[in-house]
Order: sequence, then structure tokens, then C-alpha cells
Amino acid sequence: MILARKKPKDKTDIGTMFTKDQLRKLILPLIVEQILAITVGMVDTMMISYAGEAAISGVSLVDMINVLLINIFAAVGTGGAVVVSQYLGHGNKKLACRAAEQLITVSVVISTGIMLLSLLFRAPLLRLLFGTVEADVMRNAMVYFLISAFSFPFLAVFNACAATYRSMGNSKISMQVSVGMNIFNAIGNAILIFGFQMGTAGAALSTLAARILGAAVMMVLMKNQKNDVYVIYRNLIAWERSMVRRILHIAIPNGVENGLFQLGRVLVVSIISRFGTAQIAANAVANNLDSMGCIAGQAMNLAMITVVGQCMGAGEKEQAVWYTKKLWKFTYMITAAVNSVILLSLPLLLNIYSLSPEAWRYAFILVCIHNGCAILLWPTSFTMPNALRASGDVRFTMVISVASMFIFRIGFSVVLGIYFGLGAIGVWIAMVLDWICRVSFYIWRFCSKKWLDFKVI
Repeated sequence: MILARKKPKDKTDIGTMFTKDQLRKLILPLIVEQILAITVGMVDTMMISYAGEAAISGVSLVDMINVLLINIFAAVGTGGAVVVSQYLGHGNKKLACRAAEQLITVSVVISTGIMLLSLLFRAPLLRLLFGTVEADVMRNAMVYFLISAFSFPFLAVFNACAATYRSMGNSKISMQVSVGMNIFNAIGNAILIFGFQMGTAGAALSTLAARILGAAVMMVLMKNQKNDVYVIYRNLIAWERSMVRRILHIAIPNGVENGLFQLGRVLVVSIISRFGTAQIAANAVANNLDSMGCIAGQAMNLAMITVVGQCMGAGEKEQAVWYTKKLWKFTYMITAAVNSVILLSLPLLLNIYSLSPEAWRYAFILVCIHNGCAILLWPTSFTMPNALRASGDVRFTMVISVASMFIFRIGFSVVLGIYFGLGAIGVWIAMVLDWICRVSFYIWRFCSKKWLDFKVI
């Protein structure tokens, strides 16, 4: 379904491209998908925690690297989603289909390269970043990284197909497949971790199997020519330079931004790894719970690409501004509600995990810092810039994100965490400073309306 249907009668007739029902059908499945993904992630972390603090610490360290690499796939998906959305907004279904095909091809090429590099340099990379951790933690990390690397191409294909469906305004399909993947993964974890006592290897194998299943299902669904956008398998081996260039024009700056952002997070975790296993475990659990507070934002990040992308493709700049504000305000409302519930129920949530008293105390403080400040800062820091990306203004967001990350999140992590002796707490305070910087620049850019002058197609 192409969301953009109606055009405004005049400059004051805004907010007409998308009905409330269309927005609801786009947003609600995205929120459900995020909720279930995070819930299953919590269950995974909980199950791994029963294999010992060394196991959960090793997995959490690798997950930071995996997220870095996965965000590159997400960046490519975003690039493709922007192009597909703008073509749909422009009314050109043929080129939208071609963009989707090239998106999948590019995703496979990039992810395969990343997989091979990960397999070749797994050991030196882990030793470089986390060489100070205990031997048992490093052993678990090595095993988990080895197996999970094989899943990268399948995850990239899933992300590319899911991005295409969301560009059509159909987030229900990606939600359904994602739910199936996550349930399959959770069941696999339970069987392999508890039944076969495979620890981190079991967690990695179930993830690999789930991603293979998800990619296969999505590729079958993408073949359906009843969709507004579909793929023809034989076209996947072709390489259309001009279309790839359009996708990479968005994907490369976004990939650099996401990649360096996650690299920054890895470096931050590397700093935290100096503070002992208890703080590593606390950081892993806190990240798990913090993700719950960002559910609305993560869903809106995806919705913003589709909505603003179609507005810009249709040449409706005023509607792009109007819908950005609408989605941004909604993100604030639900972010405040969810984070308030988490903070009020935090002791009960932490008791789900098998943590030492020290790790429990650190996790409590870290979640309070993140979720309390997220109510005020997170939507503007991470949801609003997706409106800029959907218009093609990707270099500005890249520069601000990278600069803020390295100056505030990393620089002040060293200052507060190491030199002032605050440990993981200092690192998370530095994260809040990073958010404040982002908020300042993104509000200025949005209000300037310079982002409306960019062209993608």
C-alpha cells in the first residue's frame, strides 16, 4: 500500500497525505515488533545469565561488535528505504521495484564481505578491544563471535526486505516475520542452553538458525507481484550503477554515522571492561532494560523514513514538516509513559536476572540515569534526525553524530569513568552529555528548514 494518496488543496491544508488509519497501520506493528524483539532479547539475556557471569559478559561484549556491524546493514536498508519511499511518493512503482532489487543485492555483497572479515580477524579484534577481561569471559566471546558471524548475510537480507515493506507502508509483514524469528530464537536458546548445556554456543546457534529462517521467508514474500513493490529474482544478479549510487548516497553517510556510533559504544564498553565483571554484567543488563524505554523511538525512527520520504518524493515539503512534528510529539508522549513505568518497577525487573549484589546495584543506577534522561532527550536525539535523513540531509546528521560521540560519549567517558573514578556510572553520564549536544544541533537544523532543499531522486 502506498501511503501517499491525497494532496493538500492549498498551503494551509496540511496533514492530508496520510490518514490516521494509515499511520496507525504503519506505526502499531512497528511498536509491537520492537516490544517483542526487546522482550525476547531480555529472555535471551536472562537465560544466558544462568550460564554464569562470564557467559553473559562474553556475549555482551560480542553483541556490542555485532551491533556495530549490524548497523551497517541497517544503514544500507535505510538508504534503500529512502529511495523506495521517494519513488512511491513520486508515483513510479517500476523504479521503486528496481531500487528494492538493488537494495537486496548491495546488502548481500556488503554483509558477505563483513562476515569474511569478521571470521578472519575475530581473535585479534577481540583481544585488541577487550584484552583486559578475564580468560573465561574471552573464551565465551570467541565462541559467540565465531558462530554469530555466519548469520550476517541472512540478517542483511531480512533487513533489506523489511525496509522495503515498511517503505510501502506495510510494517505488518516485517512484524509477523520478526515475531516468528524471535520466538524461534528464544525456543532454540531454551533447548540448547538448558537442554544441551551448550552455553554461549547454544545462544549463537539459535540466533543463526532464526536469521536464516527470517531471510528465507522474507525473500519468498518479496516475490509477490501483488505488492506495490516486489522483486524478480533474476534481476538480483544485475548491478545498476545509477540506482546503487542513489542508495549508497544515503547509505554511506548513514553507515559511517551508525558504524562510528557503534564503534564508539564498543570503545565505551572496552572502557567499562576495565572495571570488572560485575560492572560488565550490569552494563549488559542495563542495556537490555534501557532498550525497553526506547521502543517508541525505535519504531518512530522507521516510520519517519517512510512518511517523510513519501512526502518529499511527492514534493510536499510542508507536509514533511507537519508529519515530522506529529510523529516527534507522539514519540515524546509514549517514551515518557514507558520509561516512567520501567523506573517505578525497576527493582522487580532487575530481580529477574541472576546478578550479584554489586552488579544489581550498578544496573539500578545505570537504568535510572538512562531512562530518566531519555524522557527529555531521546526522541530529539534519535527520532528527529531520521526526518532529515529521509529528505537526503545525511551528511549533517553524520557529522553531528560522529563528533558528539567522540567528544562527549568517549572523551568524557575517559574523564569521568577513569580519571574521576566513577566507573560505569561516569560512562553513562557522558552518554547524557552526548544526547544534549545532539538535541541542540538537530533542533537548529530542523528549524532552519535547510533539510527540505535536498534531492534524492
